[in-house]
Amino acid sequence: MSQVNPFGLTSAQAAKSRIQLMDAARGLCIILMVLHHLGYDLWTYGMLPNWVLDNPVFYVVQPFFAGMFLFISGISSRFSHSNLRRGVRVLCWSVVVSLVSWLVGEPILFGVLHFLGCAMVIYGLTGKWVDRLPRWLTPILCAAGIVLTAPLLHRRFDVQGLFWLGFMSRSFASADYYPLLPWIFVFLLGTWAGYYVKERRLPDWFYTWTCPVLPQIGRLSLVIYLAHQPICYGAVVLIHYLITR
Repeated sequence: MSQVNPFGLTSAQAAKSRIQLMDAARGLCIILMVLHHLGYDLWTYGMLPNWVLDNPVFYVVQPFFAGMFLFISGISSRFSHSNLRRGVRVLCWSVVVSLVSWLVGEPILFGVLHFLGCAMVIYGLTGKWVDRLPRWLTPILCAAGIVLTAPLLHRRFDVQGLFWLGFMSRSFASADYYPLLPWIFVFLLGTWAGYYVKERRLPDWFYTWTCPVLPQIGRLSLVIYLAHQPICYGAVVLIHYLITR
C-alpha cells in the first residue's frame, strides 16, 4: 500500500518518477526555515544582533520562500490519493507541535503545519468544485485574494478567536503564524499549477533536472520540521548556559 509524505508524493509515484526540481525547491525552503528559526533562538538569548532578522531584505525573502513552500505543497496535493486523510494526519502533528511549544514557553497557535493540515482538508473537500472553474480564472481569483487579504498580516483587530482565519486580536501571539488568509490562495494557486505539472505540460527540463542533496532534504521535510526546533533550541540553550555560567 502506498505511503504518502504529507508534503510530497506517494511512495509508489516517487519510486516511478520523482520531480527532483520540486523536491530541491522544497529542500531549499526547509533549510532556510531551519536557519530562520535558529536565528530567532539565537536572538532570543542575545546571541544574534537585531539587524539580522530586522531588515528590509529579510522582510522580502522570508515570505517569498514561505510562499514557495506552500505553493509546492499545493502542487503536491495533485498527486495525493486522499488530501483529506493527509490533512488530518498533518493536523494531528500540528497539535503535538502546539503542545510542545506551549511547554517550552513559545506557543505556536497556528503555524505552518496547522495551515497545511487545514488547507489539505479544505482542498480535499472542495477540490472537485474548484476544478470546475475555468483554468484561466483560478489564478486571477487567487492573485486577487492574495492582494486583498495580505494586509491582514500587519493589522490587529478588536476580535477574539479568528486568528486562524487571519484576524489577530491585539493580545494574540504565536511563535509561528500562517493563517488561512492570505496563504490559502497561495496553496490553491499551487493546486492549479499542479494540474499542468501532473499532466506533464511543462518543458522537459522541469521533469529531468537533477541536483545533489537538496531533493533528499525536501523529501524529509516533515521529519526535519518536527525535529529541527527541539534540536536548535536545545543547542542554543546549552551554548548560552556554557558561555554565561
